[in-house]
Amino acid sequence: MDLKLALYELSARHGLSAEGAARLAEAAGLQQTPAGLHPRLAQGVAVLAAALGGFGLILWLAANWDTLGRFGRFALLEGVILVMSLGAWLRPAWRAPLSLLALLATGGLFAYFGQTYQTGADPWQLFAVWAALTLPLCLGTRSDVAWTPWALVVMTAISLWVHAHTDHSWRVERTDMGVHLAAWAMALGLSAALSPSFQRWTGAGTWGWRLGLTLATLTLTVTGLGSLFSRESTGLYAMGLLMLGGAAVLLTQARFFDVFALSVAALGLNVLLVFGLGEALFSGSSNDWLGSMFLLGICAAGLLAGTVSIILRCNRRHAATSGATA
Repeated sequence: MDLKLALYELSARHGLSAEGAARLAEAAGLQQTPAGLHPRLAQGVAVLAAALGGFGLILWLAANWDTLGRFGRFALLEGVILVMSLGAWLRPAWRAPLSLLALLATGGLFAYFGQTYQTGADPWQLFAVWAALTLPLCLGTRSDVAWTPWALVVMTAISLWVHAHTDHSWRVERTDMGVHLAAWAMALGLSAALSPSFQRWTGAGTWGWRLGLTLATLTLTVTGLGSLFSRESTGLYAMGLLMLGGAAVLLTQARFFDVFALSVAALGLNVLLVFGLGEALFSGSSNDWLGSMFLLGICAAGLLAGTVSIILRCNRRHAATSGATA
């Protein structure tokens, strides 16, 4: 409900004067600054400034490529990493944005290193080293400002690793089952490490975990679909269904419940189920495409409605439990 519209309705219903409506709005707190707005706004501006600063550093380096020289470019990037890391250590209030800038500058350093020396390393190796070297930075920062982009770096490394070990094609064949299962294990391991269960050690918040879980769900879903439409039966489709179904069941429990995470897992599960049903309907010898499309639409709508109903029921139960505990 919109509080302003509700106040206008009350004022009109009881015929309040302009002075009375103003006093009602003041009593409702509409004339006051929301509590906690200034710290959140300052933190948001600082994070945005750090992200834009890192991007601007790369652009400035590219614009002055011929002026700086090789030594100057390395010195600039390494100097930024060192200064930002020291600043994050010495100034706790600025730790999150300075750590983000240091993390971004580290990525720029590895990109420039790979472009300068042409070591022949696969791209996934640069991302993996980037993630490994900035892990202590994220552990020290203990903020989603650092963990969220770090999770993106790790998942990019995993995706590029799969690409490199499937003949640079992201194929899903019987001979690639080990590669995809290893990628699934790494993606789910990342999600577990950033989950609230390990928050006391990592300091990761909600958004880092949600991003890791979203990307892991995307990995399982895309690979499962690739297995479904592959010329060779790999069994990854059935494994994807089981793993996403198990994750959805786990996320309905009070200890692990998160409405966003549950919705993501349920969406991946729904996509696999609908595509599997479509494959079963259209791969047969029947020529009744219209009937198959109608049946598929009805099943997809029913599945979606059932999923939404379950998620809303779990959310209400969680809210009631949290209210009773408070």
